[in-house]
Amino acid sequence: MPNQAKIDIVSEVQGKLENSSGVYFADYKGLSVAKVTELRKNFKAEGVEYKVVKNNLTKIAAKNAGYEGLDSILVGQIGLAFSELDPTAPARVMKRFIKDDNSLSVVGIIFEGQVFDAAKYEELADLPSKEELLSKLVGGLSSPMSKLVGTLSGTMSGLVGALNSLKEQKN
Repeated sequence: MPNQAKIDIVSEVQGKLENSSGVYFADYKGLSVAKVTELRKNFKAEGVEYKVVKNNLTKIAAKNAGYEGLDSILVGQIGLAFSELDPTAPARVMKRFIKDDNSLSVVGIIFEGQVFDAAKYEELADLPSKEELLSKLVGGLSSPMSKLVGTLSGTMSGLVGALNSLKEQKN
């Protein structure tokens, strides 16, 4: 019979799995306590929550949240990085961290509700944040409009100038 503490942990992890747009599973074997603390600080600065939960409890939470295929991912010392707003934030943090200390390795990802293996991590780590992508989209959409406004206002100014010179010639 499971105790209340384990039930609470499963419930918490299940909620995070359901509400996160990006969940990254990382094998942290070989990292010192100081390095894990540094990693947690880096995650927190990006709005990412990092938790270490027993694999069996994570499997139960994942199953309750509707995720299958995590048995091969949840092997060894696995930490979970949850991001609700920006699904690529954990990937960017891990990529920067791994440059300095390759003891950390990504073993799996849940990205926008789909389970991926570690190969998808490299693609996601190179993506800009959601805000950056949206600002590029808005910039791309507004640039042609501002050029059109500039062209039209220049044409209108020329037309007004031509009409004023015609008016002066007739007077």
